[in-house]
Amino acid sequence: MAAGLDAAEGVKRDRHRARRRLGGALWRRPWLKGLSLLSPPVLAFTLVYVAALVALFISAFWTVNPFTSQLIHHWTFDNFRTLWNEPAYRTVAIRTVTIAAAVTVTDALIAFPFAYYMARVASRRTRGFLFVLVLLPLWASYLARVYAWRLILNSDGLLNWSLHKLGLPPANIAYSNTAMWIVFSYIWLPFMILPVYAALERIPHSYIEASRDLGAKGGRTLRTVILPLALPGVVAGSIFTFSLTLGDYITPVLIGGASSQFIGNVVYDSVNQSSNLPFGAAFAVVPVVVMGAYLMIARRLGAFEAL
Repeated sequence: MAAGLDAAEGVKRDRHRARRRLGGALWRRPWLKGLSLLSPPVLAFTLVYVAALVALFISAFWTVNPFTSQLIHHWTFDNFRTLWNEPAYRTVAIRTVTIAAAVTVTDALIAFPFAYYMARVASRRTRGFLFVLVLLPLWASYLARVYAWRLILNSDGLLNWSLHKLGLPPANIAYSNTAMWIVFSYIWLPFMILPVYAALERIPHSYIEASRDLGAKGGRTLRTVILPLALPGVVAGSIFTFSLTLGDYITPVLIGGASSQFIGNVVYDSVNQSSNLPFGAAFAVVPVVVMGAYLMIARRLGAFEAL
């Protein structure tokens, strides 16, 4: 009995010493602690996300037998040649990137003065109320917000009815690229306001006072002090607005017309209607490449520090 207790105590002491040695090793080598903490999520990210992107990229070089609809695992650039040579697909890609850029610029122009008022002018109570107004639309369903705008922009919707009451001609912008630009700008606006607000809030007030003491007026202070320091927040918000617009395919279906297809719509049709997975994968590579280049530019502008 005593021997068994001694053996158990010895095992406990060995485990305790092993834990102390492990703790000492982690304390002397902080990178080991970071590696142990990050390994599971990094492994999951690699298996789920990166592996999916690799599979997407590989399948873009395959083809489909037009008679049997079977995948042909033969490496070819035919899908990318089709994207480059067909004007219709080039038009879709240009339309997608252009509207995403227009939405980003629009949201930046709207969000900056709003966020500046929240961060530098509004009282604490008013700031809380404005936060609720910014976040409240995010609590509603995405589809509900899109359908609400569809009712507003329809030919017999609220917009044309209001213009008629004012004696003005109807706008007639339903099912157009303009309608998509308006709806996208509204939907993604909170994702621009919050990073810009965070960047403006972090600007020390002493910088603005120093600029005034040196004789700079409001416009000069805005250009030389506030805008450069808030730029990472603007670029951080643009990552959200640009990428979310670039990858959307629901709003073009509900708000845009037949001539307002996005890259996502062509990819969906290629996979679900034409059963041409390789071509859909090839077209899906386009926004991935565009967003990769955009993120590299954003990183150089310090946007990741404002996220």
